Amino acid sequence: MPVRQTLSSDRVPVRIWTDDIDDASRRQLANIAALPIVHHHVAAMPDVHLGIGATIGSVIATRGAIIPAAVGVDIGCGMVACRLSLDASQLDERVLQRIFDQISRDVPVGRAQHDDDRALVVAARPFAARLKALTQKHPQLLKSFGKFSKWVNQIGTLGGGNHFIEVCLDEAGYVWVMLHSGSRGIGNALATYFIDLARQDAEHHSIHLPDRDLAYFREGSAHFDDYVEAVHWAQEYAFANRECMLDLVLAALTCHLPPFTVTGEVVNCHHNYVAREHHYGVDVWVTRKGAIRARAGDPGIVPGSMGARSYIVRGRGNPESFTSSAHGAGRRMSRNEAMRRFSEGELRAQTAGVVCRKDRGVLDEIPGAYKDIDAVMANQDDLTEIVHTLKQVVCVKG
Repeated sequence: MPVRQTLSSDRVPVRIWTDDIDDASRRQLANIAALPIVHHHVAAMPDVHLGIGATIGSVIATRGAIIPAAVGVDIGCGMVACRLSLDASQLDERVLQRIFDQISRDVPVGRAQHDDDRALVVAARPFAARLKALTQKHPQLLKSFGKFSKWVNQIGTLGGGNHFIEVCLDEAGYVWVMLHSGSRGIGNALATYFIDLARQDAEHHSIHLPDRDLAYFREGSAHFDDYVEAVHWAQEYAFANRECMLDLVLAALTCHLPPFTVTGEVVNCHHNYVAREHHYGVDVWVTRKGAIRARAGDPGIVPGSMGARSYIVRGRGNPESFTSSAHGAGRRMSRNEAMRRFSEGELRAQTAGVVCRKDRGVLDEIPGAYKDIDAVMANQDDLTEIVHTLKQVVCVKG
């Protein structure tokens, strides 16, 4: 399905792949489109919803500048998934509960991290020297890190919020492992520091902004190159974090399932990141704030909520979306509103058939707080094609 609506502005238009969008998100998208650095148009995916500064589900191409708050504080947040040689006949309710318990023991969630970093040194080694060089140039970062100075111990950890680990079944009954996480506390610390620097720069140079969270670094400015180094560091760390966590989950499965192999391609993709790309005749910085890259043939993952289907997709390379697609179902309401509106009984009903937490501590992640993933997929039929349809049977939330 093509673009559903277009918002006009004094500078560039906003092209939106859904009719399901609130007025606050429209205003936020218009603020982005008003920036002098934005190239050609702003694209809003069908899971679009209100964010901080930049709308979640937006794709922003900028010329000679990057907006740190548009990249966000969970730099490199994304998904990884792989198919196994196992099938549904090898899973029963008792096995699924054991798997849930094993993953919960083996993968730290929420604020937890690994107690002993010896097993993680190899994964962390490529990151240490670059981080040290960055902190030598910006010693204030050491204050920002605080407890995150033990960033090595957070490789292979889930985090909180909407992060999750799932065991799923596809349309043919094969078992998949899928998880969602990012650059953890260290990425948040880096992002927060540079977002604040961008705001200070805007104030110092009297740059008028429709929203202070849209402050940007221009190429050649004092902090641009350092931010690019920091954001690339965090994106690579997030990628490695997901790989390490996937290894931990696969090891947990071996404790309770027959011998198996990973079949097919492992898909590992960011959906909060910035990259240098070429669009509409110009080299630009593309920020995907809650969107995945979907060039022709690109594999991707579009998850639903903890009680809904998820999709393994292949990109169609649509230039209008800057070769991007939705990153998931997208929230329909805030966490506080979900806590007010829903009960634990409704949570149990909406996650029937899934081994997961069903208590008030995850009520803000109830499927009813999210948009209909199938409507999202229908609205982006021109952006991706569906390769596999997954339904979770185990879900470990952050």
